[in-house]
Formats: sequence, C-alpha cells, structure tokens
Amino acid sequence: MSAAALDEFLARQVAAAKDEDLLLSVHLKATMMKVSDPIIFGHAVRAALPGVFSTYGRVLAEAGLRAEDGLASILAGLDSLPQGEEIRAAIEAELAAGPRLSMVDSERGITNLHVPSDVIIDASMPAMIRAGGHLWGPDGQTADTLAVIPDSSYAGVYQAVIDDCRTHGALDPATMGSVPNVGLMARKAESTAATTRPSSSRPTAPWRSSWSRAPGAEPGAVLLSHEVATGDIWRACTTQDAPIRDWVHLAVTRARATGAPAVFWLDPERGHDAVLIDLVNRYLADEGHRDLDIRVLDPVAATRLSLERARRGEDTISVTGNVLRDYNTDLFPILELGTSAKMLSVVPLMNGGGLYETGAGGSAPKHVRQLLEEDYLRWDSLGEFLALAEAFHHVAQVSGNERAEVLADALEAATARLLEENRSPARRLGQIDNRGSHAWLALYWARELAAQETSPSSPPSSPRSPSSSRPSMTRSRPSCWPSRDPRWTSAATTVPMRP
Repeated sequence: MSAAALDEFLARQVAAAKDEDLLLSVHLKATMMKVSDPIIFGHAVRAALPGVFSTYGRVLAEAGLRAEDGLASILAGLDSLPQGEEIRAAIEAELAAGPRLSMVDSERGITNLHVPSDVIIDASMPAMIRAGGHLWGPDGQTADTLAVIPDSSYAGVYQAVIDDCRTHGALDPATMGSVPNVGLMARKAESTAATTRPSSSRPTAPWRSSWSRAPGAEPGAVLLSHEVATGDIWRACTTQDAPIRDWVHLAVTRARATGAPAVFWLDPERGHDAVLIDLVNRYLADEGHRDLDIRVLDPVAATRLSLERARRGEDTISVTGNVLRDYNTDLFPILELGTSAKMLSVVPLMNGGGLYETGAGGSAPKHVRQLLEEDYLRWDSLGEFLALAEAFHHVAQVSGNERAEVLADALEAATARLLEENRSPARRLGQIDNRGSHAWLALYWARELAAQETSPSSPPSSPRSPSSSRPSMTRSRPSCWPSRDPRWTSAATTVPMRP
C-alpha cells in the first residue's frame, strides 16, 4: 500500500465528512492485522490532526507518543511533557474544527481514533449497516456516518451490502437465508501469515521488494515483486498445500450435505487469489462435484449473489480465506440478529477432533467493563451451549458412545426451552445475568435427562405429568436449529441461530 496514496485518500475523506456534516469513522482489524493495520490507523490519526503533527510531530516522536497507538495513548503521555498542555489544547481545537468523530463511548469521550483495536471492522461495519448507516456521535445520538475502509481488498464487500440495502431495504430475519462459511484456516494458513509478515519499509529511496524462495523454484528466481517507497506498507500471506486440499474437500462435502451452492470468494485480480483459484480448480477435479453447484466469484460478486439468495430465503455457502471467514461470520449474523454472539462455529481438525466456538461480535470489552463495575455479566452463552451439544454428538459419532448422544439431545432440547422461555441474559443489573441463564439451562437439561427414554442403560424415567409443558425428547427440532448431518464432522461451518 502506497503511503502517499493512503494519506491523500484519508485527507479527502476527512474533508468530505466535514463538508457533508457526517460522522467520520475508520474501520480496520488491528487485532488480526497486528502490524499493518496499526500503521494505517496512525495515518488516519495524522489525517484528522494534520496541524498538530505538523507543529508538534517531532516533540511527540521524541517522547515516544505515536499516532499508531491512538489518541488515548498520546493524551495520556502529554502530562510528562513541558508543552503537554499546549499540545492538548491544539488537539482539542483541531478536533473541534474538523469533522465530528464517531464514538466508541460517547459518555466517556472515547472516539473512533482513541485506540486502534477499539473499532473492529467485522463487528462495526455490519452494525452500522443494520442501523441504517448510523453510528454514535459525540452528543450521544446516532447520525449518518462516512465509513472509511482503507483496505481496498475487502471494502467492496461492505459497499455491496450497503448498495443492496439501499435498493431493497433491510433484510427480514424471519425469512432470510443464511450464509454458513467454510474457512481456510488450518496450519497457520492465511491470517497468521498476514499478521506476522507485514512490514513498513523504511529505505531512503524507492526500492524493490521481492520473494525468491519457494519449493521447486530456481535459485534466485523472483516470484513476487513490488515497487515500494519510504513508509509504504507491504503485507504478504502464505498458505500451505495440505490445508488448501482439505478446504476444497470440506466445501464439497458441505455442499453435498446441505444441497446449497458453495461459492469460493476469490478475486482473480489479486495474485494470491489467482494462485488459489488454479489450485481450487485442480483439486475440485478430484472431488467428483459435477452434481453440485460450486462457483468461484470475486468477493463483491459473491456478496451480491449471497444477498440475492438470502432475500429469497435460500442458503449460500461462502468458502473463503481466513480474513473473509472472520468478516463473514460477523457480517451475516449481525445483519440477521444484531449480534454474532448467538452462533456456533464448528472447525473439524485435519488430524481428527474439532474446535467448537462462538463469536463475541465486538461486545466483549463492554461486557468486561460492566462486570468489573457492577458484578453483572450479560454475556449470552448460547453459542457455548450449542458447541457443547455438538461436541457430544461428535463423541457419539466417532466412538459409538450412546450416552453422549443422549446428553447432546437433552442439551439441545434444554437450550430450545431456554430460548422459548426467554431465560437468556438481559442488559441491565437486576435482571437475568449469565449465572442465571446457566442455572435455568442446568434445570432444563436435568429435566430432559430424567424424562428421556432413549438410552436403554439409563434408569427408567418418572411418569410425566399430563399438564407438564416441558419439551420432550420426541419434539420436532426448532426451525432455527442446525440439522444433524455429516457436515458437522466434515466441514468447517458457522451457523447463526435465530431467536
């Protein structure tokens, strides 16, 4: 990424937000792109405060106060500087004269530019879109927002969603289809490489960055080459062959298990994706997929197709690298439910076993703050309850353990009852918190285990009262529930759960 082009782009966005009276908000993923995105964030801070850094940049640098660390770090360090109050006043004056900034916490005065990791694109952008393009402003009210995404690789995905919502309106959670994901994420595939390899080049003149080592390549052969200048940001990612083969296999397996089309989100204009497309086509030939609907589309076209099908109530499997896996498993659940916390990710491991996890949807910091201040945890453990049930199913499938299947079925029925009775955690102190929802789940689970008649080795259950409204083990599974089929042991997937 050209630093000069980045600075020009950011300056235009700052001016546009001011001229059009929009909130200015910068969206990155500094928690994943741990080198490149904080550098980009620093450019955004300097773009919002050009006068301050022109006048006091050297003083701040000598004091170790960096734009890359955000306004909070700079403001906290001013007390130790002789010119600290003067610089603080200059910052406040320039912020007041510039566009209004979107807020992470309006009450505490924490802006979008205070901490690089406070605004996480995969949580912030879907929430903004769902709210009609609004984020919180300094006055504690929501307002129209200019969302600035410097990373052009994925900005088009969110623009496609915005364009779709402008044309067709909000998605209907009661009827929309889902977009489960098969992600390439094994063996430190994409995202880890993307966070450990990026660097900011610092030569004194333009130079050539090249990569010349690869299996089978001639010694000294240049495989990748870019012209870079001082301050430019260079990020690379690597993916091993075995995870790619497994990724393709999982996509085909899931498409066959569900009947939904599987779409590889790969852009032929990106060198890395072009190589992947060639490998995907090669490995698909070994999978016997002719009876399945499997496509390769660039991310923007894939987004449009997925939204078009979702509006018709049809599911579309997104098959992505690890970055888009992270983005999509927040984007579509948040558009549907307003959160990605109420979802389950199942990640089969290449050597057996599996990982079962839930999303946080960017809510964890607020939950932790409320817990510390009020001793009240409103975190919803629905995803963990679902993950535990699927883990029991996995044990039953691979080992033939009948009791594990009984535990899983009973837990699923108990979780359904928890949702039907609205026993999930509420937002405010004095209502049901995380401890309360666990207590209710334990009660419902125990009742289901006592009432079940599936396991021949379990003691006979007590007769059920005719007036009992407890769900039985023979009840039909809620329409929101993921059906048990081979995908749970053969495909990495994320399934948002409707309330």
